[in-house]
Amino acid sequence: MASYAIITETEPPACAAMLSKIRDRLFRQDSRRARFEQAVLPHLDAAWDLARWLTRNDQDAEDVVQTASLRALQFFDGFQGGNARAWLLTIVRNAFYSWLQQRHRGHEIADPFDEEIHSRAESGLADPEAELLRQADSRLLRQGFESLPLPYREVMVLRELEGLSYKEIAAIAGIPIGTVMSRLARARRHLQDFLIAHGVKEGRR
Repeated sequence: MASYAIITETEPPACAAMLSKIRDRLFRQDSRRARFEQAVLPHLDAAWDLARWLTRNDQDAEDVVQTASLRALQFFDGFQGGNARAWLLTIVRNAFYSWLQQRHRGHEIADPFDEEIHSRAESGLADPEAELLRQADSRLLRQGFESLPLPYREVMVLRELEGLSYKEIAAIAGIPIGTVMSRLARARRHLQDFLIAHGVKEGRR
């Protein structure tokens, strides 16, 4: 017992300084964690949605979101404020492509169309396309979304399901706004063809 008392009473100044630094670091970490939770946690549903649509599998989506969340925490000090959802979704997208490459499925990344040749963009759904979407049931729409080539699936999810702007999607995907618009146009055409092929009638009321 005496020896413990002596150690405590004769604690060198360097040790006290070290303990003070540890306490300060823990305090900063608590503050950092609180800021991270406030900025990022509200957008985990969006992160999950994006990962689920990209991977098309619940377990794989969970892996991607976990990896992305850890990366977001690791690099949170570099987040300068602003659109936390877009920032997190960018990390989710990058985590997904890393996941894809690790599984030797990089062929899915390739865009099957030439961006310069297929550059016609549409700003929104034309009336016949909108009518097709109204007529399709949710199961068929899900299948249609999942049938989209990966570059088109991601922009459709970010635009139609997450409601992001063209500018935000361009920043997340690392592509020009014009490319976002052209991919959306082709994705909508692909989805329209899919629905027609599965019995949804054009112009049906």
